[in-house]
This record gives sequence, C-alpha cells and structure tokens, in this order.
Amino acid sequence: MRDRVTICAGCLGGKAQVLATELRARLGGADVALTECMNVCGKPATLSLRAPGKAAYLFANVDVAARMDEIVALASLYAAAPGGVIEDARPIGDLRLCLIGRIPA
Repeated sequence: MRDRVTICAGCLGGKAQVLATELRARLGGADVALTECMNVCGKPATLSLRAPGKAAYLFANVDVAARMDEIVALASLYAAAPGGVIEDARPIGDLRLCLIGRIPA
C-alpha cells in the first residue's frame, strides 16, 4: 500500500467524489479513499494520512475544496518524511492548525 489520504465522505455530502477525483489527479503517487464516517462529526470535514511503517495523521475541520493546495503539500511532505514524521509543517499553511494528532507507526 502506498501513502493513503482518506477523506470523510459523510462530511462532504455530494461533493466528496468530485473532491476525491480532483485530489487523485493532483497527487499522482498517493491513494485517495473515501469513507462514510470518521467519527469527528463536530468538526467536519475529516481527513487522515497513513502508510505502512509510517506515523499516521488525523485532521479535522478541513475545508477540502479551499485547502486543496495545502493537502497536496501535506502529501508531498509525508511522502518524503522518514517514518512519516513531518518535522516542519509550515509549508502546509493553516492546515497544520487542523491537526488532531499523530499516531506513531
């Protein structure tokens, strides 16, 4: 399995598939998956980033359409990060403020 971005489709309603398709096109090397619910319903939308042997990240209160560039930057940082640990999150702009947590590999 490659790096995977998972987006809560339940939070995005009918826009989920369109946004996932756009993100897939922009990422190239990462998988983009939709799931019905990530149980962070009070702060929609939610997305995660994970890969085997890497730390996983969970973000909430993300406007996926407005933060598409930041999500692409996040995926690039994650792909290059040893063990998935991103040391400097400034390149992802305000998306870094949506981080709920990092789960060790």
